[in-house]
Amino acid sequence: MRLAPASALAALLAATGCTAANDAADAIARDRAKTVVNGVVQQRFPGVNAAPVTDCIIDAASAGEILSIARASVSGVTDETARDVIAIAQRPEAVECIARNSLALMGN
Repeated sequence: MRLAPASALAALLAATGCTAANDAADAIARDRAKTVVNGVVQQRFPGVNAAPVTDCIIDAASAGEILSIARASVSGVTDETARDVIAIAQRPEAVECIARNSLALMGN
């Protein structure tokens, strides 16, 4: 089955629109999750520049974990949310990232 050029263009535009919408939703979820993770890091590690740690934790989290953490920005951060954030921070990829960014952790 071949699509007419106009139909093919419409299908491509629809797919592009879905991708753009998914990208926007992902960016919003990551932003909300970063807010939550930043708060957990600041609370658990006072005096540490939370931003680099937060970025490492978000990068090590799965999409499902990001969505779960992002929900806490609306429903409130629970002990379970904090435990999840700390567990993600202990993953090898997060630990390596945090170590690479260690100069920024102390505000340098």
